[in-house]
Amino acid sequence: MPQTAMAGEQELLARALRAYFIAGRGNGSVDSPSLYDSEVTEYGPKSDRKLYAVLRNVKGVLAVYRVRNDGMLKRLKRWPAELEER
Repeated sequence: MPQTAMAGEQELLARALRAYFIAGRGNGSVDSPSLYDSEVTEYGPKSDRKLYAVLRNVKGVLAVYRVRNDGMLKRLKRWPAELEER
């Protein structure tokens, strides 16, 4: 994989982690995602593939963020079941 793609994926994961911890600060029970288990992945039909940042730990998926066309992250309440599998 080209280094620019990896750098882009690392940046997306870092942004997703920041969003995850900012959103969970109020309740004090935020599980910590593992960088080894988390990933940036594409999913969807070939004509309309979308990019997702999936935050995981040993318990499973903690949060999924879809990367919108403008580059912003949108946290999903429900995500494709295929993102659970790994």
